[in-house]
Amino acid sequence: MEKNKIKKKIFLTALLYIGLGILLLQTVGTTSYQLYTKSKEKKQFEKELAELKDKEDELKATVSKLQDPDYVARYAREKYLYSKDGEIIIRIPE
Repeated sequence: MEKNKIKKKIFLTALLYIGLGILLLQTVGTTSYQLYTKSKEKKQFEKELAELKDKEDELKATVSKLQDPDYVARYAREKYLYSKDGEIIIRIPE
């Protein structure tokens, strides 16, 4: 009878350790997957940030150019076909 009790305790202990092992593996797996997902998101956001910084630099350069009255006048003539007095505009198709 004593051997059966010992076998039963060993079996229950082994079952407990197996359960804890499975729980540990599940936790590690879930955490690893979350880290992988967050890493991919971080790379994507870093790429998006770099693109937005480039766009910001372009916009700052445009704002700087628009402070120059000569540039604004030339831009208006080219884009909206405005002309100076006595100037004739001939548009050439691209």
